[in-house]
Amino acid sequence: MKGIIFVIDGMGDRPVKELGNKTPLENARTPNMDKMVKEGITGIMDTIRPGVRPGSDTAHLTLLGYDPYEVYTGRGPFEAAGVDVDVQPGDIAFRCNFSTADEDLTITDRRAGRIENRTDEISETINQMKIDDNVEVIFKESTGHRAVLVLRGEGLSDQITDADPKHEGNKPKTVKPLNDSQEAKYTADVVNQFVVKSYEMLKDHPVNLERIENGENPANIVLPRGVGAVPTVTPFEEKYGLKAACVAETGLIQGIGKLAGMDIIHIPGATGGITTDIDSVHKHIVDTISSDKYDFILVNVDGADEAGHDGDIFGKRDFIEKVDKIMGDLDKMDDIVLFVTADHSTPVGVMDHTGDPVPVFFKAPGLRVDDVKEYGERAAAKGGLCRIRGSDVIYMIRDLMNVIPKFGA
Repeated sequence: MKGIIFVIDGMGDRPVKELGNKTPLENARTPNMDKMVKEGITGIMDTIRPGVRPGSDTAHLTLLGYDPYEVYTGRGPFEAAGVDVDVQPGDIAFRCNFSTADEDLTITDRRAGRIENRTDEISETINQMKIDDNVEVIFKESTGHRAVLVLRGEGLSDQITDADPKHEGNKPKTVKPLNDSQEAKYTADVVNQFVVKSYEMLKDHPVNLERIENGENPANIVLPRGVGAVPTVTPFEEKYGLKAACVAETGLIQGIGKLAGMDIIHIPGATGGITTDIDSVHKHIVDTISSDKYDFILVNVDGADEAGHDGDIFGKRDFIEKVDKIMGDLDKMDDIVLFVTADHSTPVGVMDHTGDPVPVFFKAPGLRVDDVKEYGERAAAKGGLCRIRGSDVIYMIRDLMNVIPKFGA
């Protein structure tokens, strides 16, 4: 038996007036997942605990059986590892946005028009930045408007605030130390210099001049956030005795997999959004599950979360339908323990993560099948799993795989 956690990122939602007071999932046509629900067991899940708004990072760590309160230092290290930056102990890492700023540095678009192409050329320029002789700047693009920054040097600290103002119409926040240490004060100053220098280096960059000519928002400033020091994570195989792979679109989830010692399966054409090459995603999921190399696979598809953040009601519903179409092959597999879930809710009316529990189901041989007939937030709440925690999942999967040791005599 193989274990699979299939995460439809940000899928959970709240009733939407435009969808007849149904959620995007409830309104979507999902025949494949509905069939698996009829043959499986359903429930709802608090990924961290009731009322806590999970990040995708802390949610995935929890689902994999790691305590985020112990191993989570910030999102940056996971993002950096996910785009193959060789992070080292002592490094301070950030996730970043390519953004658009006007001449006084007011942010007019936090995602630079959802830029998708030629960010590698912009990254080459940023990597030429010199702040002082003590700090090395390591910068790399991720998918879409995302990127990572690693600061390497002596006397650095992750005890600082973010530069991202979170909303358009504001200037980058002045990064401040969170304690009185010289390391925190120094690192805050370095990051503030980085933000200003990024604008100076990118405002007349050829890629941006071309984007302006084409009526597109330029990626002319970089906003670091999600700072963290590189954590120590026990490898998944050492922890559970299972050889694992991670099939994910975004650098963040790939980074979690990489720091957990999983093999990373890169997906050509994956964007992490609703425009992703869903056929390529499908092929790489099925190929990885079909491989004899792995006992456990973590899958993440991200478009529903993007649509939730954008308030795109119909885009979210339609993307869920796309995901359902690629689930048909999994329904035909008899040698898997499949757990389907969202990592968190991203309601289109909130445009951010919330603490709403998410709908889940198991497909596996020999389940105690319940009476639920369709996949949705309110239907799942009536299921036989009742209400579980994210930290329960890795134990339940391993039990259904018959690989978990007995506790006691």
